[in-house]
Amino acid sequence: MAQLKKRTDEQGGVPIAPMIDVVFLLLIYFMVASTLEQQEADLSFQLPGTVEQTEPLDLPDEQIIEIRPDGQVVVNDYPYDAPEVSQLNELAAMLSRFREASSANKVEAIVTISPADAVPHAQIVKVMDACSLARIEAVNFALGDDT
Repeated sequence: MAQLKKRTDEQGGVPIAPMIDVVFLLLIYFMVASTLEQQEADLSFQLPGTVEQTEPLDLPDEQIIEIRPDGQVVVNDYPYDAPEVSQLNELAAMLSRFREASSANKVEAIVTISPADAVPHAQIVKVMDACSLARIEAVNFALGDDT
């Protein structure tokens, strides 16, 4: 007697080629249907800066720098830098802003140095160096007093 063989030609599985076609079609559909995000438009604006005046304003065009007997540098009753520092950077920054404001208002920036009698010359030179860093050329001296 002859034995019957089972046919095992059919293998269980999903055909992959049509699935790849469907995935590519979906990918193309979503690429075409989606909108690209627009970049932000360039907003034209200006940051605040200095304003040029047409005529000079009536501003104080002179700063009086007091040097107290202990070496403390004071402008308008506000102390700048410690007396023992080698360079007066805070004073130079303030004088630079003063010079910029004066030039924007079309007036000359003038600085008067008023040292006390007991102040060492090195401290006066530090103040003059700060004026030089701020590019202030009009520097005057006043008679010092021991207050």
